[in-house]
Amino acid sequence: MRNVLNIKTVGDYLNLRRQEILHPLVGVVDFEDVNEKGYVIKGYDAFHYNCYAIFLKDAKGCKMKYGGKDYDYDEGTLVFLGPGQTIELGEYDPNYVPKGYALLFHPDLLAGTELSKKMQRYSFFAYSANEALHLSARERKVILSLVDKIQFELEQNLDKHSKKLIVANIELFLDYCLRFYDRQFLTRETVHQGSMEKFDVMLKAYLESDKPQKEGLPSVSYFADQLHLSANYFGDLVKKETGRSAQEYIQAQLIEVAKAKVFDHSKSVSEIAYELGFKYPQHFSRLFKQRVGQSPKDYRMLN
Repeated sequence: MRNVLNIKTVGDYLNLRRQEILHPLVGVVDFEDVNEKGYVIKGYDAFHYNCYAIFLKDAKGCKMKYGGKDYDYDEGTLVFLGPGQTIELGEYDPNYVPKGYALLFHPDLLAGTELSKKMQRYSFFAYSANEALHLSARERKVILSLVDKIQFELEQNLDKHSKKLIVANIELFLDYCLRFYDRQFLTRETVHQGSMEKFDVMLKAYLESDKPQKEGLPSVSYFADQLHLSANYFGDLVKKETGRSAQEYIQAQLIEVAKAKVFDHSKSVSEIAYELGFKYPQHFSRLFKQRVGQSPKDYRMLN
Protein backbone atom coordinates (compact mmCIF):
# COMPACT_ATOMS: atom_id res chain seq x y z
CA MET A 1 0.00 0.00 0.00
CA ARG A 2 1.31 3.45 -0.96
CA ASN A 3 2.20 5.92 1.75
CA VAL A 4 0.93 9.21 0.32
CA LEU A 5 1.66 12.56 1.92
CA ASN A 6 -1.21 15.01 1.48
CA ILE A 7 0.03 18.56 0.85
CA LYS A 8 -3.09 20.50 1.84
CA THR A 9 -1.53 23.95 2.07
CA VAL A 10 1.55 25.79 0.91
CA GLY A 11 2.67 25.77 4.54
CA ASP A 12 2.59 21.96 4.60
CA TYR A 13 5.21 21.82 1.87
CA LEU A 14 7.33 24.60 3.33
CA ASN A 15 7.33 22.86 6.71
CA LEU A 16 8.25 19.61 5.00
CA ARG A 17 11.28 21.33 3.46
CA ARG A 18 12.01 23.21 6.71
CA GLN A 19 11.50 26.60 5.07
CA GLU A 20 10.15 29.74 6.69
CA ILE A 21 6.51 30.53 5.90
CA LEU A 22 6.51 34.14 4.69
CA HIS A 23 2.98 34.02 3.30
CA PRO A 24 0.26 31.42 4.02
CA LEU A 25 -0.84 31.15 0.39
CA VAL A 26 2.38 31.30 -1.64
CA GLY A 27 5.96 30.19 -1.18
CA VAL A 28 9.27 29.70 -2.97
CA VAL A 29 11.74 26.93 -2.12
CA ASP A 30 15.38 27.12 -3.15
CA PHE A 31 16.67 23.56 -2.95
CA GLU A 32 20.18 24.89 -2.36
CA ASP A 33 18.94 26.04 1.04
CA VAL A 34 17.24 22.68 1.65
CA ASN A 35 20.49 20.87 0.82
CA GLU A 36 22.48 23.03 3.24
CA LYS A 37 20.18 21.88 6.04
CA GLY A 38 20.81 18.28 5.01
CA TYR A 39 17.17 17.26 5.24
CA VAL A 40 15.98 14.27 3.21
CA ILE A 41 12.32 13.21 2.94
CA LYS A 42 11.86 9.55 3.80
CA GLY A 43 8.96 7.14 4.19
CA TYR A 44 6.64 8.45 1.45
CA ASP A 45 5.87 6.96 -1.95
CA ALA A 46 3.90 9.90 -3.33
CA PHE A 47 2.79 13.48 -2.73
CA HIS A 48 -0.80 14.61 -3.29
CA TYR A 49 -1.17 18.36 -3.82
CA ASN A 50 -4.19 20.53 -3.03
CA CYS A 51 -2.45 23.64 -4.35
CA TYR A 52 -0.60 24.66 -7.50
CA ALA A 53 3.02 23.49 -7.57
CA ILE A 54 5.69 24.32 -10.14
CA PHE A 55 9.11 22.70 -9.98
CA LEU A 56 12.23 23.88 -11.80
CA LYS A 57 14.62 20.95 -11.71
CA ASP A 58 18.29 21.65 -12.37
CA ALA A 59 19.70 18.26 -11.32
CA LYS A 60 19.88 15.04 -13.29
CA GLY A 61 18.83 11.70 -11.89
CA CYS A 62 15.60 12.64 -10.13
CA LYS A 63 13.17 9.91 -11.09
CA MET A 64 9.47 10.37 -10.47
CA LYS A 65 6.26 8.78 -11.67
CA TYR A 66 3.18 10.56 -12.89
CA GLY A 67 0.24 8.66 -14.29
CA GLY A 68 2.15 5.40 -13.84
CA LYS A 69 5.04 6.44 -16.11
CA ASP A 70 8.66 6.98 -15.11
CA TYR A 71 10.25 10.29 -15.93
CA ASP A 72 13.89 11.32 -15.49
CA TYR A 73 14.25 15.04 -15.02
CA ASP A 74 16.84 16.78 -17.14
CA GLU A 75 18.50 20.10 -16.35
CA GLY A 76 16.28 23.14 -16.80
CA THR A 77 12.95 21.33 -16.70
CA LEU A 78 9.63 22.78 -15.49
CA VAL A 79 6.90 20.48 -14.20
CA PHE A 80 3.43 21.77 -13.31
CA LEU A 81 0.95 20.23 -10.87
CA GLY A 82 -2.58 21.45 -10.27
CA PRO A 83 -4.77 20.96 -7.19
CA GLY A 84 -5.87 17.35 -6.82
CA GLN A 85 -2.89 15.80 -8.59
CA THR A 86 -0.51 13.16 -7.24
CA ILE A 87 3.11 12.58 -8.15
CA GLU A 88 4.86 9.38 -7.15
CA LEU A 89 8.46 9.13 -6.00
CA GLY A 90 10.32 6.48 -7.97
CA GLU A 91 13.59 4.80 -7.12
CA TYR A 92 16.64 6.97 -7.56
CA ASP A 93 20.26 7.29 -6.48
CA PRO A 94 20.37 7.65 -2.66
CA ASN A 95 23.18 10.16 -3.17
CA TYR A 96 20.97 12.31 -5.41
CA VAL A 97 20.91 15.97 -4.38
CA PRO A 98 17.94 18.02 -5.66
CA LYS A 99 18.73 21.34 -7.32
CA GLY A 100 16.42 24.05 -8.49
CA TYR A 101 13.33 25.77 -7.18
CA ALA A 102 9.71 25.14 -6.27
CA LEU A 103 6.92 27.72 -6.52
CA LEU A 104 3.68 26.86 -4.75
CA PHE A 105 0.50 28.91 -4.50
CA HIS A 106 -2.96 28.11 -3.20
CA PRO A 107 -6.09 28.77 -5.30
CA ASP A 108 -7.30 31.09 -2.52
CA LEU A 109 -4.46 33.48 -3.41
CA LEU A 110 -6.16 34.11 -6.75
CA ALA A 111 -9.62 34.78 -5.33
CA GLY A 112 -11.04 38.01 -6.72
CA THR A 113 -8.26 38.43 -9.30
CA GLU A 114 -8.40 38.30 -13.09
CA LEU A 115 -5.89 35.45 -13.01
CA SER A 116 -8.43 33.21 -11.28
CA LYS A 117 -10.62 33.51 -14.40
CA LYS A 118 -7.70 32.69 -16.69
CA MET A 119 -6.27 29.60 -14.99
CA GLN A 120 -8.03 27.22 -17.39
CA ARG A 121 -6.00 28.57 -20.29
CA TYR A 122 -2.84 27.20 -18.67
CA SER A 123 -3.60 23.66 -19.73
CA PHE A 124 -0.05 22.51 -18.91
CA PHE A 125 -1.15 22.09 -15.28
CA ALA A 126 -2.90 18.94 -16.54
CA TYR A 127 0.02 17.63 -18.63
CA SER A 128 1.82 14.47 -17.58
CA ALA A 129 5.30 14.79 -16.11
CA ASN A 130 6.84 13.33 -19.26
CA GLU A 131 5.35 16.31 -21.11
CA ALA A 132 7.31 18.79 -19.01
CA LEU A 133 8.64 22.08 -20.34
CA HIS A 134 12.33 21.95 -21.24
CA LEU A 135 13.89 25.39 -20.99
CA SER A 136 16.72 26.92 -22.97
CA ALA A 137 19.38 28.81 -21.02
CA ARG A 138 17.79 32.17 -21.89
CA GLU A 139 14.30 30.96 -21.00
CA ARG A 140 15.59 29.70 -17.67
CA LYS A 141 16.94 33.18 -16.89
CA VAL A 142 13.51 34.71 -17.54
CA ILE A 143 11.82 32.19 -15.26
CA LEU A 144 14.37 32.68 -12.48
CA SER A 145 14.01 36.47 -12.69
CA LEU A 146 10.28 36.11 -12.00
CA VAL A 147 10.91 33.67 -9.14
CA ASP A 148 13.28 36.29 -7.68
CA LYS A 149 10.61 38.99 -7.95
CA ILE A 150 8.06 36.81 -6.16
CA GLN A 151 10.58 35.99 -3.44
CA PHE A 152 11.42 39.69 -3.11
CA GLU A 153 7.76 40.50 -2.46
CA LEU A 154 7.47 37.69 0.07
CA GLU A 155 10.39 39.11 2.02
CA GLN A 156 8.78 42.56 2.28
CA ASN A 157 6.31 43.53 4.97
CA LEU A 158 2.87 42.66 3.61
CA ASP A 159 0.90 45.71 2.49
CA LYS A 160 -1.98 46.57 0.16
CA HIS A 161 0.28 46.11 -2.88
CA SER A 162 1.66 42.68 -1.96
CA LYS A 163 -1.08 40.45 -3.36
CA LYS A 164 -1.40 42.43 -6.59
CA LEU A 165 2.34 42.30 -7.29
CA ILE A 166 2.73 38.63 -6.35
CA VAL A 167 -0.23 37.56 -8.49
CA ALA A 168 0.95 39.76 -11.38
CA ASN A 169 4.35 38.06 -11.36
CA ILE A 170 2.77 34.59 -11.18
CA GLU A 171 0.59 35.50 -14.16
CA LEU A 172 3.62 36.75 -16.11
CA PHE A 173 5.46 33.54 -15.17
CA LEU A 174 2.59 31.43 -16.55
CA ASP A 175 2.26 33.56 -19.70
CA TYR A 176 5.94 33.05 -20.45
CA CYS A 177 5.44 29.32 -19.96
CA LEU A 178 2.67 29.42 -22.58
CA ARG A 179 5.10 31.03 -25.00
CA PHE A 180 7.85 28.54 -24.19
CA TYR A 181 5.47 25.59 -24.67
CA ASP A 182 4.54 26.99 -28.09
CA ARG A 183 8.26 27.03 -28.89
CA GLN A 184 8.58 23.44 -27.66
CA PHE A 185 5.74 22.31 -29.92
CA LEU A 186 7.62 23.83 -32.86
CA THR A 187 11.06 22.49 -31.97
CA ARG A 188 9.62 19.01 -31.54
CA GLU A 189 7.58 19.24 -34.71
CA THR A 190 8.96 16.01 -36.19
CA VAL A 191 7.95 14.01 -33.12
CA HIS A 192 4.53 15.64 -33.06
CA GLN A 193 3.92 15.04 -36.75
CA GLY A 194 4.58 11.36 -36.11
CA SER A 195 1.95 11.41 -33.38
CA MET A 196 -0.53 13.14 -35.70
CA GLU A 197 0.07 10.56 -38.41
CA LYS A 198 -0.55 7.75 -35.92
CA PHE A 199 -3.67 9.54 -34.71
CA ASP A 200 -5.06 9.81 -38.25
CA VAL A 201 -4.44 6.10 -38.89
CA MET A 202 -6.02 5.08 -35.57
CA LEU A 203 -9.02 7.36 -36.06
CA LYS A 204 -9.70 5.98 -39.53
CA ALA A 205 -9.33 2.40 -38.29
CA TYR A 206 -11.66 3.11 -35.37
CA LEU A 207 -14.40 4.52 -37.60
CA GLU A 208 -14.11 1.65 -40.06
CA SER A 209 -14.31 -1.02 -37.35
CA ASP A 210 -17.13 -2.13 -35.06
CA LYS A 211 -15.67 -0.19 -32.13
CA PRO A 212 -18.18 2.67 -32.41
CA GLN A 213 -21.06 0.24 -31.81
CA LYS A 214 -19.21 -1.44 -28.94
CA GLU A 215 -17.40 1.47 -27.30
CA GLY A 216 -19.27 4.52 -28.53
CA LEU A 217 -18.12 7.66 -30.32
CA PRO A 218 -14.37 8.16 -30.64
CA SER A 219 -13.13 10.36 -27.79
CA VAL A 220 -10.14 12.59 -27.22
CA SER A 221 -9.13 10.66 -24.11
CA TYR A 222 -9.18 7.33 -25.99
CA PHE A 223 -6.65 8.46 -28.60
CA ALA A 224 -4.55 10.32 -26.03
CA ASP A 225 -4.24 7.06 -24.08
CA GLN A 226 -3.31 5.18 -27.25
CA LEU A 227 -0.54 7.70 -27.95
CA HIS A 228 0.60 7.71 -24.28
CA LEU A 229 -0.18 11.41 -23.93
CA SER A 230 -2.30 13.30 -21.45
CA ALA A 231 -5.62 14.48 -22.89
CA ASN A 232 -4.64 18.14 -22.44
CA TYR A 233 -1.25 17.78 -24.13
CA PHE A 234 -2.81 15.78 -26.96
CA GLY A 235 -5.53 18.41 -27.39
CA ASP A 236 -2.98 21.22 -27.52
CA LEU A 237 -0.87 19.25 -29.99
CA VAL A 238 -3.82 18.77 -32.36
CA LYS A 239 -4.72 22.45 -32.01
CA LYS A 240 -1.17 23.52 -32.91
CA GLU A 241 -1.03 21.15 -35.90
CA THR A 242 -4.51 21.64 -37.35
CA GLY A 243 -5.90 24.88 -35.92
CA ARG A 244 -8.86 22.92 -34.56
CA SER A 245 -9.53 21.35 -31.19
CA ALA A 246 -9.09 17.57 -30.98
CA GLN A 247 -12.85 17.18 -30.54
CA GLU A 248 -13.55 19.29 -33.64
CA TYR A 249 -10.99 17.30 -35.64
CA ILE A 250 -12.54 13.98 -34.61
CA GLN A 251 -16.03 15.23 -35.43
CA ALA A 252 -14.89 16.44 -38.86
CA GLN A 253 -13.52 12.99 -39.71
CA LEU A 254 -16.66 11.39 -38.29
CA ILE A 255 -18.87 13.50 -40.52
CA GLU A 256 -16.83 12.61 -43.60
CA VAL A 257 -17.46 8.93 -42.87
CA ALA A 258 -21.11 9.70 -42.17
CA LYS A 259 -21.53 11.48 -45.53
CA ALA A 260 -20.33 8.37 -47.34
CA LYS A 261 -22.63 6.12 -45.32
CA VAL A 262 -25.67 8.32 -45.97
CA PHE A 263 -25.55 7.32 -49.64
CA ASP A 264 -26.28 3.70 -48.68
CA HIS A 265 -30.06 3.67 -49.23
CA SER A 266 -30.35 0.23 -47.69
CA LYS A 267 -29.75 1.75 -44.26
CA SER A 268 -31.92 4.21 -42.39
CA VAL A 269 -30.46 7.33 -40.81
CA SER A 270 -31.02 5.71 -37.40
CA GLU A 271 -29.03 2.62 -38.41
CA ILE A 272 -26.16 4.81 -39.64
CA ALA A 273 -26.23 6.77 -36.39
CA TYR A 274 -25.93 3.59 -34.31
CA GLU A 275 -23.11 2.30 -36.55
CA LEU A 276 -21.16 5.48 -35.89
CA GLY A 277 -21.56 5.15 -32.12
CA PHE A 278 -24.40 7.60 -31.42
CA LYS A 279 -26.80 6.52 -28.70
CA TYR A 280 -29.56 8.69 -30.08
CA PRO A 281 -30.18 9.25 -33.82
CA GLN A 282 -31.37 12.80 -33.20
CA HIS A 283 -27.93 13.69 -31.84
CA PHE A 284 -26.37 12.41 -35.06
CA SER A 285 -28.82 14.37 -37.19
CA ARG A 286 -28.20 17.54 -35.19
CA LEU A 287 -24.40 17.27 -35.50
CA PHE A 288 -24.64 16.39 -39.20
CA LYS A 289 -26.76 19.47 -39.91
CA GLN A 290 -24.42 21.70 -37.90
CA ARG A 291 -21.42 20.48 -39.88
CA VAL A 292 -22.91 20.01 -43.34
CA GLY A 293 -25.73 22.53 -43.37
CA GLN A 294 -28.34 19.90 -44.23
CA SER A 295 -29.96 17.02 -42.38
CA PRO A 296 -28.81 13.51 -43.33
CA LYS A 297 -32.10 12.90 -45.17
CA ASP A 298 -31.88 16.18 -47.11
CA TYR A 299 -28.24 15.52 -47.94
CA ARG A 300 -29.18 12.08 -49.30
CA MET A 301 -32.04 13.50 -51.35
CA LEU A 302 -30.07 16.43 -52.81
CA ASN A 303 -27.08 14.29 -53.74
